[in-house]
Amino acid sequence: MRTATFPPIRVKPQVRAEVVAVLRDGESLTQFIEEAVVVAAARRRVQAEFVARGEAAITQWKQAGGGHSVDEVMADLQGRLERAKKLAAKRGAK
Repeated sequence: MRTATFPPIRVKPQVRAEVVAVLRDGESLTQFIEEAVVVAAARRRVQAEFVARGEAAITQWKQAGGGHSVDEVMADLQGRLERAKKLAAKRGAK
């Protein structure tokens, strides 16, 4: 299979110098750039898959009628807050 090339990119001399400064022994600038491109593409693919799984889970959750109403959540949080306040008051009284 033939190889393909990426378009050349222009960078400031400072950017090139910073990249060249971090090259490993025997590593070329081309190898560094290729690895960076492959890693970035893989990261984006993983992120896209993560978002797709999350959206599918939300859709499934909505179809199943899951979840709690705002009133239920607020009542639960209020109960937790009241219990925490009572516990703090007991600890302060000792």
